[in-house]
This record gives sequence, structure tokens and C-alpha cells, in this order.
Amino acid sequence: MSVQNTIEKKLLQRFAPVHLEVINESGNHNVPAGAESHFKVVIVSAQFEGNRLLARHRSVNETLAQELDGQIHALAMHTYTQSEWESNFGDIPNSPKCMGGSSTA
Repeated sequence: MSVQNTIEKKLLQRFAPVHLEVINESGNHNVPAGAESHFKVVIVSAQFEGNRLLARHRSVNETLAQELDGQIHALAMHTYTQSEWESNFGDIPNSPKCMGGSSTA
């Protein structure tokens, strides 16, 4: 499993976010092609309600402690409650409506 997939899985399990983006920014740095060492996380979760920014970041760091101990060199975190996200950016982006699949039968 890739580092990015591991980050996504752990954050989904721990925070049950209404919005999660995990962006591999390694290509913007002087690292080998295909590296997974620099990430940006944008996460919106009800679990951040009532927590200051430092506490939110600590909880993300605790969740990703194993990856931060060797695999991840840099992690930018943007942690929001749903009301903070909505007041700053508007509605949480929804997935597009399913247009139905085609059948090969």
C-alpha cells in the first residue's frame, strides 16, 4: 500500500471526516521520481469541534506517528470543523451524482 493510501485510510478511520484531501507534494521537492515523502492534508471533521489548532495537529500527528517516523519528511495540515470550512470556503464539496454505469451484458 502506498504511503498516500495509508495516510488516507488512517485518517478516515480515526476522524470520520466529511471532507479529506491527501495530496502528495513530493514532486515539488528535490526527491527521486515517485517519492512519497511530502504531503498536504486537508481534513474536515466533527472531532475537531472545541479543539484548538495545536490539539488538532497533535491528534493527526499521533494518528500518523508510524509514517512520520521515517516515511514522511514533511506534512502540511489544514484541519477544520465543518462550520469553519463552510464559513471560509462554502459548502463541503460533494461527489458528483452517479450517472449510472453501462452494462456489457
